[in-house]
Amino acid sequence: MEADEVLTTTRAVRRRLDPARPVPLDLIRECVDVALQAPAGSNLPRTRFVVVRDPVLRTGLADLYTEVYEGTYRDSEGYIGRVATDDAGAARTQERSARSADALANALHEVDTIVLVCLEGARLDGLSAMASASLLGGVLPATWSFMLAARARGLGTCWTTMHLAREREAADLLGIPYERVQQVCLTPVAFTVGERFGRARRPSVDDVLHLDGWDAGLPSVPDVRGLAAR
Repeated sequence: MEADEVLTTTRAVRRRLDPARPVPLDLIRECVDVALQAPAGSNLPRTRFVVVRDPVLRTGLADLYTEVYEGTYRDSEGYIGRVATDDAGAARTQERSARSADALANALHEVDTIVLVCLEGARLDGLSAMASASLLGGVLPATWSFMLAARARGLGTCWTTMHLAREREAADLLGIPYERVQQVCLTPVAFTVGERFGRARRPSVDDVLHLDGWDAGLPSVPDVRGLAAR
C-alpha cells in the first residue's frame, strides 16, 4: 500500500476480526521491528510489547476487559453509543461504532493474539501534564506504527484502554512489574474479514485547524473530563 492509503484506512477493527486464521508470530515480530523505528523521547526506546498467545492468559485478559466493559463502561456517560450529536449522519455512525464495540467485548476471547503496549521504567500516576505527555510521547508513536505495520500486512488492530481499570490484575496475570511498567494500550491482532477499509467520517480540515490562536467559533466536542475515572 502507499503510505497515504495505510494512514487513511487503518481502522479500529472489531467486528471484522477473523479468529479462524491464526497470526504467524513472525508477522508480529515484523510489526514490532517497524514500530521500534518510531521517535523515542531522549532517543531512549521505552516501548515494550507483551504478546499474549497462551489460551489461558488470553482468556484471563479478555475476561478483565469484558468485566470492565459490561460492568462499568457500557452504562457510563462516555459509552460510544451514548455520545450526543445533532448530526443525523454522525449519530448513525456512532450507533454502528457502538455495535462494533459491543462485538469486541464478546469476540476478544476468540482472537489468538492480544498485544499489550507498555512504558518501561516509569509510571504516570501523579505526574505533571508535562511529564506524563513526554513519557507517553515516547510510546504512542511506536504503538501507532505497530498498528500501521499490521494494516500493511492484512492484520486488524483496535486501540483500547478498557482493561486499564484493572491494570494491576492484568500485570499480576502476565508477570508485568507494575511498580516500574505502565501499561498504555491493549489491542487484538488478527487477520481481517476482507481487506478493504475506507476513510472514516471525520471533520473537515477547516473544522479543526486553529491558525495563530484558538478561534472560539470553531465547533466544540463533548467534554470528556472525568471519563477515565468512570
